[in-house]
Amino acid sequence: MPQPSLPPIADIQALTDALHRAGALTAGRVASVTVEASYPTVLSHIFRLRPAYDGAASDAPATLILKAGLLDRPGGPWFAGRMEVAFYAEVGAATPAGLTPRCFDAHWDQATGAWHLLLEDLTDSHQIATAWPVPPSIADSERIVRTRARFQAAWWDDPRLGTTVGTWPDAAAAAQGMRRLAGQYAAFADALGDRLSAERRQLYERVFEQAERLGARARARRHMTIIQGDSHVWNCFLTRSGALDDARLFDWDAWRIDVGSDDLAYMMALHWYPDLRQRAETRLLHAFHDELLARGVQGYDRRALQDDYRLSTLWQIMTPVWHHAVGIPPVIWWNNLERIHLAAGDLGCRELLAAS
Repeated sequence: MPQPSLPPIADIQALTDALHRAGALTAGRVASVTVEASYPTVLSHIFRLRPAYDGAASDAPATLILKAGLLDRPGGPWFAGRMEVAFYAEVGAATPAGLTPRCFDAHWDQATGAWHLLLEDLTDSHQIATAWPVPPSIADSERIVRTRARFQAAWWDDPRLGTTVGTWPDAAAAAQGMRRLAGQYAAFADALGDRLSAERRQLYERVFEQAERLGARARARRHMTIIQGDSHVWNCFLTRSGALDDARLFDWDAWRIDVGSDDLAYMMALHWYPDLRQRAETRLLHAFHDELLARGVQGYDRRALQDDYRLSTLWQIMTPVWHHAVGIPPVIWWNNLERIHLAAGDLGCRELLAAS
């Protein structure tokens, strides 16, 4: 297959300028660029670049990852890239080092939807724990969870949330979102027919009926942070050396301000079958909470985390509905549907819908 053209940022002068701006290149310059690897993902194209330098470049990166939009659909149904570029512009640069890949340049073109990220290459030092869909070991899962807690603690109730970083959804936007989701659910339920049981249909109906009350936790704007959104275990790099405190979270196109437990419910309740989840869940929630406390989070006890995790699990029953609506393959959303309803049952999430 013919290789796609490199985005303009890979031009030697543009690359030189970007690395100078980022402080990754001093007096030297990029003399040439070699593409060492190139492959598409669902919403982007990844290039591994090896620059050659002239001049003072001893500290310049030997390789770079260039992530860019697909040429045939620069925006796509998710406006791919826009939120991830915003993440590195608003959040990544203000986050303590060592939690996300370093970003040297980020751009999203509002007119065309074209975008790119020029990122630190972690290929030689880090790896994804397992190949999808096999979950990691419990020990590696704890490394991921503790990394997530360190990231969330850095933004926990930060005064910049909703002002200079991210936005708080207002009541009108939340109501509009629920109306849109209700329409997506109607199409989802119609498509599934009798494969969606009466009991599960009733659960969805109760959540829609009580959505405003259930949303009060987030509207309180207390014990809130930045979450990754698409927080499955394959969006985290672990060190090849086995170091416990140098994992990196990547793929931030779904980030938002929200309750931190949403990322945990997405990782475990949505993606893990009962045997592993039941054996690992409590240990990982303990580890997450311990790490929050160690990183300075105050006034958020273990019971509060458990309550949030149950509510987050209940909300996650909507994720397969949304995945169906935007065209995610059934091999993903069907398995997620079964797992999240099993988790909601195990955690007694229906009790959250009891009349108050």
